[in-house]
Amino acid sequence: MTTIRDVAREAGLSTGTISKALSDPKSVSPKSYAKVEAAIKKLNYKPNMLAQQFRAKRSNTIVVLVPDIANLFFAKVISGIEKVAHEQGYNVLLGDTRDTAKREESFIRMVETKLADGIINLRPYKEGDSPLPRDGIVSVSASSCENTPYPSVRIDNVDASYRVMQHLLSLGHKRIGVITGLEDNPHTIDRLKGYKKALAEADIEFNEELLVEGDFCYWSGLNASEYFTRMDNPPTAIFSMNDEMAIGAIKGLLEKGYKIPEDISITGFDDIDVCKYFSPAITTVAQPAEKIGIKSAELLFDLLSDKKIKQLEHILPYEFIIRNSTAAVKP
Repeated sequence: MTTIRDVAREAGLSTGTISKALSDPKSVSPKSYAKVEAAIKKLNYKPNMLAQQFRAKRSNTIVVLVPDIANLFFAKVISGIEKVAHEQGYNVLLGDTRDTAKREESFIRMVETKLADGIINLRPYKEGDSPLPRDGIVSVSASSCENTPYPSVRIDNVDASYRVMQHLLSLGHKRIGVITGLEDNPHTIDRLKGYKKALAEADIEFNEELLVEGDFCYWSGLNASEYFTRMDNPPTAIFSMNDEMAIGAIKGLLEKGYKIPEDISITGFDDIDVCKYFSPAITTVAQPAEKIGIKSAELLFDLLSDKKIKQLEHILPYEFIIRNSTAAVKP
């Protein structure tokens, strides 16, 4: 059985250098690390990671709490996190929390019991229903919301939804429906602020009957389209608070014989990959999902390294992309 001494002999380095290279690759020179990698590969050495982690008092694992593991936007955020974690020599454990604080608790216990070192939470902070922040738990909120009381990375959701509404209003739309997430979701609250702000500035009264509560999933968009088409006076445009619901709504509207955007314009939010290939291609807000993941992971590793964090909240720029799902209102 190959030992660390065999690797040291093959690489021409001390066992201490080999141990440092395995536990913290950045603590040795690139030249030495290359020798270690070559020796490990040649000898097919399998290090005892549990022993290393015990000595280092680190698990070299971080937990990412995901409210919906199937959500395509979150997949991009996770990709960014994985990229940074790999560079740091860390593993990433995904925790499917199903958008509940109770399930988050079970993963937080992993950090409390030293099975993981820190947490990135993709569920936005909600006062009274968020286990984080917590003393002794190193954590970052990714894709967060206004007034998050611990290190966070987000876009300006209020401004982004306001920008969407400005676009629809500029096309002459006044009766604009909105498909929200769950009403107590912080992203719903922030985006609804932008929706209402744009209406108020255009002297258009907010109409509760034009609001349909969804849950950021495809089927709720489909159900919303059913509601809108049954109205005596349907909206001429719909702002969907994410792309999946927009896709569901478009499918439902097309099945009812509506033309998009000739009869009804529709916008999304997130810019998941399918938006540009869908027919019609969807006008939407492009969140820098991977950059959100990268910045969140960088923040977490800075905290784990006891670096002083000068800026707790990082607001990244978004892009509003106009495609084929919106057009001027019919005269």
